[in-house]
Amino acid sequence: MRERETGVPRQNEPLERCCALTREVRPVSQLIRFVAGPDGTVVADLRRRLPGRGVWITATRACVAEAQKKKAFARGFKDASVRVEGDLAAEVDALLERAALNAVSLARKAGEVVSGFSKVEAALRGGDAVIGLIQASDGGDDGTGKLAAIARARFADAGGCRIVRTFESTQLDLALGRSNVIHAALLAGRAAKNALDRIEDLERFRAGLNEASHGGVSDAVIQD
Repeated sequence: MRERETGVPRQNEPLERCCALTREVRPVSQLIRFVAGPDGTVVADLRRRLPGRGVWITATRACVAEAQKKKAFARGFKDASVRVEGDLAAEVDALLERAALNAVSLARKAGEVVSGFSKVEAALRGGDAVIGLIQASDGGDDGTGKLAAIARARFADAGGCRIVRTFESTQLDLALGRSNVIHAALLAGRAAKNALDRIEDLERFRAGLNEASHGGVSDAVIQD
């Protein structure tokens, strides 16, 4: 499934929406918007730009899977003919993963990523403003542990340095345009911050939202 990327940003969008599955009101950052395509197939609208009626689901894999199982989309769209093809939760996971890796690649092109053990260690020990340490999930424990310890020690008084072990080395190779990438550092900048945000979107989708972050009902919430 491909996320549809046509359309324009929606103006004056409410800051909160109601999940069609749980009926809980949440910030739009904690929800995923879905639309029905011309053929009636439900499509994820991660950028919240597509025209037409949207159905919002809490942005976790469990909620998207449950929404598909309980036919929440047909009810939300008020149209029994809309359909969900395949494993929607897995497809959304793949879209979020692709968005995160694309954002890392853009951060590299913007000069806001360094990779390789020595360069990452130098960035962590030096004066670089490192906002994230990315380490391959299949990397060895010695190098990853050493860099993580340096990051935690240096940034302990600044709220910490985000440590990411979400991607395999082969995925980082493609994103960063080099081979055998195990370690990378995101340097402060707009593109790197966006990459970190997209990574956190993916991790929250897989792990689930912090239930303590639920918001209250707002009069500004509407269904579109």
